[in-house]
Amino acid sequence: MPAAHSLPHSLGELRTSTQFSEACLRTLSVKDELRSNLITRLQTRETLFPGIVGFEDTVVPQIVNAVLSKQNFILLGLRGQAKSRILRALTALLDEHMPYIAGCEIRDNPYRPICKRCRDLIAERGDATPIAWMGRDERYVEKLATPDVTVADLVGDLDPIKAARGGEDLSSELTMHYGLLPRANRGIFAINELPDLAGKIQVALFNIMQEGDVQIKGYPVRLALDVALVFSANPEDYTARGKIVTPLKDRIGSEIRTHYPETIEEGIAITAQEAWSERGASPIEIPPYVRAVVEQVAFSAREDKKVDKRSGVSQRLPISTIELVVSNAERRALINGERLAVPRISDIYAALPGITGKLELEYEGEMRGADTVVRELIHTAVGKIFDRYFAETNTQQIEQWFNLGGSVKLDDNQSSSAALADLRKIQGLFEKLGPLQVKVSDDAAKAVAAAEFLLEGLVAHRKLSRSEERGFAAPEKTQRKQERDIEVDFDDWQRARRSGRGGGLN
Repeated sequence: MPAAHSLPHSLGELRTSTQFSEACLRTLSVKDELRSNLITRLQTRETLFPGIVGFEDTVVPQIVNAVLSKQNFILLGLRGQAKSRILRALTALLDEHMPYIAGCEIRDNPYRPICKRCRDLIAERGDATPIAWMGRDERYVEKLATPDVTVADLVGDLDPIKAARGGEDLSSELTMHYGLLPRANRGIFAINELPDLAGKIQVALFNIMQEGDVQIKGYPVRLALDVALVFSANPEDYTARGKIVTPLKDRIGSEIRTHYPETIEEGIAITAQEAWSERGASPIEIPPYVRAVVEQVAFSAREDKKVDKRSGVSQRLPISTIELVVSNAERRALINGERLAVPRISDIYAALPGITGKLELEYEGEMRGADTVVRELIHTAVGKIFDRYFAETNTQQIEQWFNLGGSVKLDDNQSSSAALADLRKIQGLFEKLGPLQVKVSDDAAKAVAAAEFLLEGLVAHRKLSRSEERGFAAPEKTQRKQERDIEVDFDDWQRARRSGRGGGLN
């Protein structure tokens, strides 16, 4: 591909070029261009959608088929399923540079102009007609559908001021103010949340979908646009609200359903890619088990009956949560002057604001309260990830230490060295951290985070109890049993004492 400064700048130069000759561009449509570049990428085995994880065997093949078929398509998926990102990534299938007649609002093809202004300009200046160039990103136009969108916004309208200034009749093409769709000519036009468009606005898309042209304000002005149309929608909106009119739905070539990550590992990869966790100020090391617990919270929420499944649980939940988890660990390290910040499980509880705002609760969840539901989700997630590491680990020695009256409290602002000193008291704790590949001799922040994870896992399995103040102790039933034993011993002593006293009186 030639450099931008060496590209032709007049119609005459364009005609004599090899890559942009009339034979190459006259009949090549946007969909032909997308198809041709896609074929090249498939043959060279290039990654089609960099940064899109988990769709390689599901969504991507369906998009490939739609592009190869030169179809318009719609992506159906709940919030946070990378629909907009995929649509924007389609620009990678466009040519790096595309010529158009300089000054044209709808970026006319120099060899096949459709607007009157460009036809008149070529008739007047011929090969001296100036040529401008647009890059891939400039050829992508996106509109978020809202109920207040009008036909004029999408298609265009008459401009009385333009008519008055130019002395033109209102029916002249030169008086038109073009909407977003004509301005996307020779590119990709994306509409997000299509069901939110009013029915009459959707009807305005019929011509461009089927006949490939639009009409403006009822005048006999037809623009044979060259545009690839793509849409996104929430399937709940699509089916339950019934906002997509049937004729428009019928004209959409492919209906492709997206989905959330299917495995914890896919979710971790997406979150690690998207979250801002490398702060630069001080070293931050996120343990794998913390990443897994954060991701498991989202997976558990998607299965929980107290969370509205129709609304979905966005992948933004673990992304914002891990950022808050890192920030809490960073704050603790800064307060205590520590070199390394290592997030702990307790930091996930501190990240509640990043979770509660991402969940839509059912009636039962609303009754229990968002904070309570989220705490239960974290509790469940810790238990599941704990089993991945410690399913075969015998923790009886640790439990016994607590059952004999031992307890430990970890403060959120406590330094790692102070917390480590408290945790060292627990008999057999650090000997059991082998599955995490952590030893007591490691950095204090790492050792404390690993030890706390083990304790939190025992709490999740009801082998220990934990107070809201982060105090770990024996499970309540064990404590209650000890209390009952003491009560029984006291009662026996009282009876024996009374019997002894009675005997003395006799």
